[in-house]
Amino acid sequence: MRRTASSCYCNNTRGMPRLQSTLVSFNHYSFALFHSQASKPRNTQIVRDPPKVTSLQDGLSLFNTMLQMRPLPSIVCFNKILGQIAQLKHHSAPISLFHQMCLLRVVPDVYTLNIMINCFCHLNHMGFSLSVLGKFFKFGYEPDATTLNTLIKGFFLESKVSEAAALFGKMLLQGCKPNEFTFGTLIKGYCMMGNNTAAIQLLRKMEQQSRDCKPNVVVYNIIIDSLCKDTLLPDAFKLFSEMISRGIAPDVITYTSLIHGVCKLGQWKEGTRLLNEMVSKDIFPNLVTYNILVDTLCKEGMVVGAQSVLEMMIQRGIKPDTVTYSSLMDGYCLRGEMEKAKEVFDLMISKGSGVNVHSYNILMNGYCKQKQIDDATRVFQEMSDSGLLPNTITYTALMDGLCKVGRIQDAQKLFSKMQACGQLPNIQTYAVLLDGLCKNQQLAMALELFREMECMKLDLDLVIYDILIEGLCIAGKIASARDHFYGLSSKGLEPDARTYTIMIKGLCD
Repeated sequence: MRRTASSCYCNNTRGMPRLQSTLVSFNHYSFALFHSQASKPRNTQIVRDPPKVTSLQDGLSLFNTMLQMRPLPSIVCFNKILGQIAQLKHHSAPISLFHQMCLLRVVPDVYTLNIMINCFCHLNHMGFSLSVLGKFFKFGYEPDATTLNTLIKGFFLESKVSEAAALFGKMLLQGCKPNEFTFGTLIKGYCMMGNNTAAIQLLRKMEQQSRDCKPNVVVYNIIIDSLCKDTLLPDAFKLFSEMISRGIAPDVITYTSLIHGVCKLGQWKEGTRLLNEMVSKDIFPNLVTYNILVDTLCKEGMVVGAQSVLEMMIQRGIKPDTVTYSSLMDGYCLRGEMEKAKEVFDLMISKGSGVNVHSYNILMNGYCKQKQIDDATRVFQEMSDSGLLPNTITYTALMDGLCKVGRIQDAQKLFSKMQACGQLPNIQTYAVLLDGLCKNQQLAMALELFREMECMKLDLDLVIYDILIEGLCIAGKIASARDHFYGLSSKGLEPDARTYTIMIKGLCD
């Protein structure tokens, strides 16, 4: 078979102006390096056995040094450089370098072509990845499991589930044997798309394969975790029992997924049971496992229990992080125990745990709920002084606190300030301000804000209409409140128990 430079490289660059521009810039950069290195002495041994590439510039320099050698180094040496550059997330560069190899008639092997497919997949150019697949057959190569795995992963990166499944089926017919990673990639893709049924069907297909490609704990963990995230706990526990009966031992990831699943439904007792079970099997919880339990117990108001879990973590040598402390602080805030919440906040700082915007938001929101606005404002200022930028949640929480103590003008000023600082209000922000205006006898301004929201084509939900209807009823505008109530269905909304309660109370008053 005749192998030319043009047969090594896909020349169809239509629809890829960004990639083409990037390749041109890399070609110019590589060309400059070629000449800059030409006069420098070269260590032949280093190039014959290339060192680990730690930067793009080092990779390009070494690659161009190799291109100058006569005879040229083996394709294995070129592959090592291309692969390491790709691992550095510079996916356009290997494509450009591959083009230069082809110009010098360096013949690629299967490993080279797999690298090119991987780079095109990461650049979201599956058409070009498939073009490289065509080169396999032109060179007389057989695509291997790595080829198949990379293409399937690429399709899922572009959410092309049907294309990934079709390729899998086609490659099976052509005799390409999938491995555990192939099945795992496809199963993970299905789970990411929310198609647990297809993932389980593929698991059954995997069970029918030869002995060297049976489901392992990683595959089971992927599906169990997906089922738990979708709160399909009976199915998750059924699969959990199945894997044990097949002699596959669960690990910390298995148990953490199950604990997360039950905790999402508020079943903290079951979560604790699973924790004790895994420890009895010498499977030790990790930071994620403990954080899930701490967060759940705090949300249930069981801060003492959460504190016990925290102490257990420390005893086992696991250092609590920002997530752990933030959950504990949130638990105290929910109970209105602001002094203890502040103690946890100070502890975070003393322990060197990174205090972030979320941490500040929790503390500030806690103060606002307790109407301790001066403390909330102080935290807001400390946050800005520390170099952290308040986000929409920050501004919304403080506005809510200001409205609750009747400082409606300050809330409006803060509303204007957040927009001036580049933070766009969300529907919750508008709901807070609208409610504040209605509750503080500023109906005219509330109606003006509501019309502004309508003009902005915001997706107004039932919460917004409940606030407005209640505000109109409080102001004695029953007819107007009734009009908005009966107009809900035309907006695709259905009144709930709260809406009816508001309207009935308004009519009775």
